[in-house]
Amino acid sequence: MENSSSMSVEYWVRWQVLVCALIFILPTAIAVVHLRKRGGGVRGTLKPADLWDPCWRNLHPRWLLFYRAFAFVAMAFFLYQTVAAFGFFVFFFYTQWSFALVMLYFAIATIVSIRGCRIHGSKPIQNGERDKFLNNNSEETTSPSKDKEQKFELHRNQTPIIEQLRFLDNLLLIVYQTCAGAVMLTDIVFWCLLLPFMTGDNFKLTLLIGCMHSVNAVFLIIESALSRMPFTWFGLIYFVMWSCAYVVFQWVLHACCFTWWPYPFLDLSTPWAPLWYLALALVHIPCYGLYMLLMKAKYTALSGMFPHALVRVSTEKKNV
Repeated sequence: MENSSSMSVEYWVRWQVLVCALIFILPTAIAVVHLRKRGGGVRGTLKPADLWDPCWRNLHPRWLLFYRAFAFVAMAFFLYQTVAAFGFFVFFFYTQWSFALVMLYFAIATIVSIRGCRIHGSKPIQNGERDKFLNNNSEETTSPSKDKEQKFELHRNQTPIIEQLRFLDNLLLIVYQTCAGAVMLTDIVFWCLLLPFMTGDNFKLTLLIGCMHSVNAVFLIIESALSRMPFTWFGLIYFVMWSCAYVVFQWVLHACCFTWWPYPFLDLSTPWAPLWYLALALVHIPCYGLYMLLMKAKYTALSGMFPHALVRVSTEKKNV
């Protein structure tokens, strides 16, 4: 009966509402302050090629492009099947928010990879190689000045392509680091916290539901194993802000018209609500840290097995 009065004033003037609000407002405020102070984290040292070039030395960028396009299409198919089966109501859940965010990441990554493959396929010849090439072919070349002019035009035309990637570079890095924490939180909460207690007749674990809570993490982990995408603790800021945005979304819905909470631990009517919100706030750190450990394990284990094939990416922080 308490849930049915979530639109009333009495529901929102309880002491636990204020405490829960402070629990997610304070981390958001701290995240914004750090974001304004430090700018883009590692973006000051980020090269455009790090976003579309694989971390495996002999792997052509087009293979990463194919994988990203496949992951986007596959996730779009799963999301379409979910919406077709349950309706747009599914977007009230954090799972679909995170799933759609990962799909957005692969969409942006596909665009970046397409442009990256264009850059990779039209790289201008270096100065030494160019002079050697022109000297070796001087007898066959009828207009060397024209060749030099064409190469200069090729180099000049390549520069705007890199400039155009700046916004997508930053957006891709932000979405990537947000996705990493979100998929860990979504899948861990579902498989370890929610599923063990959802054994009634009102819930049945299907293949589609299982895929929605696992495919996102699998695709993103494979992406991390193939790409050079940098991953640092600075991205925790974006992860926190993403989750706080979802909480605000739920609070606004319940303040307007909704009386049902998609997750019982978000309900503000119980005196235990502040503890639930505090636990959810703290669990962001180990979820993000778990993905950080996976990234460290990638370079630690694979570098030992393939020392000459794996390319390391510098993640030195630089304020911008």
